[in-house]
Amino acid sequence: MTLQTRIEILLRLREFFLHPNHDWQACKERAYRENPWFIPEFVELSVQNIAEMFLNKEALTAWTNHYQIPSTNISSKNIGLVMAGNIPLVGFHDFLCCFITGHKTTIKASSKDAVLIKFIVAELISWEPELADQIVFAENLKGCDAYIATGSNNTSRYFEYYFGKYPHIIRKNRTSVAILDGSENSEELDALSDDIQLYFGLGCRNITKIYVPENYDFLPLLNALRKYEHYIDFHKYKHNYDYHLAILIMSNRYYMNNDSIILTENIAAYSPVSQVNYEKFSAIQLVHDQVKGNQEIQCVVGHNHIPFGAAQSPGLFDYADGIDTMQFLTGL
Repeated sequence: MTLQTRIEILLRLREFFLHPNHDWQACKERAYRENPWFIPEFVELSVQNIAEMFLNKEALTAWTNHYQIPSTNISSKNIGLVMAGNIPLVGFHDFLCCFITGHKTTIKASSKDAVLIKFIVAELISWEPELADQIVFAENLKGCDAYIATGSNNTSRYFEYYFGKYPHIIRKNRTSVAILDGSENSEELDALSDDIQLYFGLGCRNITKIYVPENYDFLPLLNALRKYEHYIDFHKYKHNYDYHLAILIMSNRYYMNNDSIILTENIAAYSPVSQVNYEKFSAIQLVHDQVKGNQEIQCVVGHNHIPFGAAQSPGLFDYADGIDTMQFLTGL
């Protein structure tokens, strides 16, 4: 299959996403039933972002031209792909990289996010039956030529043990932070609330910690975060909120909240669902130096960094963990 044919299939997938049929709608509803964190608005958001940011003809052309992808891959490898499942279709970019470079892909889908990707692959195969040999699913990834695996710090040790002797990309836990200088306007704080709360904060690109100046006024941010106060009606989110609020109260620790999210001072980059950590600074340059090269941080939002509100809209060149997946695949 030529590169041009693969691009045409992806553009057809874009149209399929933007103009869904009944079966695709039913699939998205099933994904929510099987994983209650995948509420319909977030499944739809993920699909729309993929269609607009990844399956755009100009973007795909620029992307493939950048890596000088040949028309036909004459040295195709079998790539074992272990997908994460924290947010809907979080593994699609890895799949896209394998597909566009012409490699065979053997996928181990996450049990939390198997419905959507399996439906998409089945749809692609219905359009191009030869893809049935190129994209397969398996519970055990044996006999692959290379591996791309995304998981936790704990599972990464198992990935290293099983896949370490093969060419591989192994990803661990990551999270994201925001650096505020106190000059942010209401529009920027509104956008920051999206960076924090979209997907319930479960993505590696979600902001789980903010750096703020001394004497920072948190009230405008707490008010901006009220746009997601309806989360408290979602029982799984409310369970997290009640639990972590109780922990802070019982520990006699200072916190702020707006009845749907908690802000507390904590140097940890990671925070649980419904909570955001903050750390105060006296010199902003020290913060820039602190986050630079930090292996725990996926992206940084703020002035002179990723714009507010853009954290959950990565482009084709925004690779997880900063590891160039396309370079890895084209170099096999």
